[in-house]
Amino acid sequence: MRGLQNLAEGLIRLSAIIGTLGLLFVVAVIVIDVVGRNFGAPLYGAQDLVMMTMVIVVFGGMALCGREDGHIVVDILEPRFPPRLNRAIDLVAGVLGATIFVAIAYTVFKSAQLSQMLNLSSNLLRLPTAWFQYALCALSLVAAVALILRALIAPRRAHPEQDTP
Repeated sequence: MRGLQNLAEGLIRLSAIIGTLGLLFVVAVIVIDVVGRNFGAPLYGAQDLVMMTMVIVVFGGMALCGREDGHIVVDILEPRFPPRLNRAIDLVAGVLGATIFVAIAYTVFKSAQLSQMLNLSSNLLRLPTAWFQYALCALSLVAAVALILRALIAPRRAHPEQDTP
């Protein structure tokens, strides 16, 4: 079990690094495009590059967000529930979130196959959309694994009122 957890942690870190590199790439493309526009020579295909890379940026961070419990939550009733019920809710939420990410991966995988068959690509640079769709599938599956690990392994955080001295 520990080896599987280490593998998942490595994949989550890799996913976050890929998302970070994508974000740095998007920032560089936008800066180059803006500077180029001021000199009358915008970066050709900047919109294609930013649009395709944003998929990697968003889904690259999903696994880390899931592991760190960074998704938006509203804890109105949590302090009123017993710890066992809160733990059960966390487990169900993790499994449900993982199921959603697996469904996203499956749907986008089918779409990527169709994109590959039809040779679909971006407008200007003709970047194959299937590459980015397959990346989205892989990153979604890593996010699903992160949510499962969070639900099964991570300890429940303390109630906010217990944190005050």
